[in-house]
Amino acid sequence: MGKALEGIRILDMTHVQSGPTCTQLLAWFGADVIKVERPGTGDATRGQLRDIPDVDSLYFTMLNGNKRSVTLNTKSDKGKEIFARLIKACDVMVENFAPGAIDRMGFPWEKIQEINPRMVYASVKGFGPGPYEDCKVYENVAQCTGGSASTTGELEGFPMVTGAQIGDSGTGLNLALGIVTALLHRERSGRGQRVTCAMQDGVLNLCRVKLRDQQRLAHGPLKEYPQYPHGEFGAAVPRAGNASGGGQPGWIVRCKGWETDPDAYTYVITQAASFHALAKAIGREDWLEDPEWNTPEARLPKLDQVFAEIEKWTMTKTKFEVMDILNPLNVPCGPILSMQELAEEPSLRATGTVVEVDHPERGKYLTVGNPIKLSDSPSEVGRSPLLGEHTDEILREVVGMDEDEIAAAREEGAV
Repeated sequence: MGKALEGIRILDMTHVQSGPTCTQLLAWFGADVIKVERPGTGDATRGQLRDIPDVDSLYFTMLNGNKRSVTLNTKSDKGKEIFARLIKACDVMVENFAPGAIDRMGFPWEKIQEINPRMVYASVKGFGPGPYEDCKVYENVAQCTGGSASTTGELEGFPMVTGAQIGDSGTGLNLALGIVTALLHRERSGRGQRVTCAMQDGVLNLCRVKLRDQQRLAHGPLKEYPQYPHGEFGAAVPRAGNASGGGQPGWIVRCKGWETDPDAYTYVITQAASFHALAKAIGREDWLEDPEWNTPEARLPKLDQVFAEIEKWTMTKTKFEVMDILNPLNVPCGPILSMQELAEEPSLRATGTVVEVDHPERGKYLTVGNPIKLSDSPSEVGRSPLLGEHTDEILREVVGMDEDEIAAAREEGAV
């Protein structure tokens, strides 16, 4: 069985996280990803947050697996010539530089189309057209400007960003979908096209339920939010702590051992269809005959009391015991899993969601695997390349240079 994107060549002009997330996903599916880096320094994340001196950081290795690295000075005339030849030889170019950076290199979209009319040119930007169009953006800025931070946090507390990289990695996933869609369209049209994903747009896309609630707010209080019925609602969707965000009330409750274990908690959803079983499990069968408790409408104003009773029960069980008891009863719940627990979980290793990779300088390390599983197209997770590890190989195989040309380019400082 062949890999899904085998035969597709990606010119990877990305750095840090959003762009590399996209190109690594394409590489996992078999695309030949050529990562272009500055001679001598490379991607800035090679040296950021190092845990081992003089070795590529985990920040870099976990975002650049399965790629080939070529060093290229695109400010030199020879470097520009090589870059143009790479554009001609590739199917896709991906970049996440500041606005206008590729244009200032001398390669606007119009010139790229002249060099290779079939090229798909994909970019991650901070913002789409509008007042912020020329602003730089980072992960937390995207979360703040995309609606996530304003709707995350304790009820009366500060806005909060999430530990999930929904701006960077989330937008990288969007860009990968845009690229494969443009490649499919190219099969029919014969021409490439521009693909652009803005991080603000990507975050807002993931916050769609909050945009839903903003519109619902005009017609009355949001009854599934913990502010109801005793709190007040303003003009905008409020922060809601650990409320579920959906029509089924949910909350995080303490479990046995919470006094010393910061992750001894579980999430429980009081879904109407399974409330009968939940009430029996926690020893509150009396609720089932009491009109003050036996309907969702009756419970809604008293959710704090409902979850207090659930927590009395969960505090007598470990988070895994809670899951073992409630799951067979079809009560939605899930333990709060720490990064240590996820790293050590055998099932995630078995599915390739967490992968151990061997690096020639770092040794063995863990990385995330492909979250998308295809039945007939294998996905392989390999290590990240050393800086410039494949420069000569790429110049020979892709650009078509002979040994004398490669030596001359090195002499000129182009590679």
